[in-house]
Amino acid sequence: MAGEFLSDEQAARYGAFTRRCSARSRSGYFFLDDADREGVQAKGRAHNRLGFVVQLTSLRYLGRFIPDPRQVPTEIVEYLAE
Repeated sequence: MAGEFLSDEQAARYGAFTRRCSARSRSGYFFLDDADREGVQAKGRAHNRLGFVVQLTSLRYLGRFIPDPRQVPTEIVEYLAE
């Protein structure tokens, strides 16, 4: 099919956390500026805010929303929760 230009391995890795994020990546892609923090505060309870931040920063890092936020590595979630 003309639209299938990724190998099966590439398709499986697309939009997924396939390697550990370095401290540099965390500080770049998973950094929240003042505008981000203001938007997050409007999201209700703490677990809603964390879920919103996980999706927002995963979008920045991966280029797409992730279907299951539990796929985000623990160190990223802990970094964001701080």
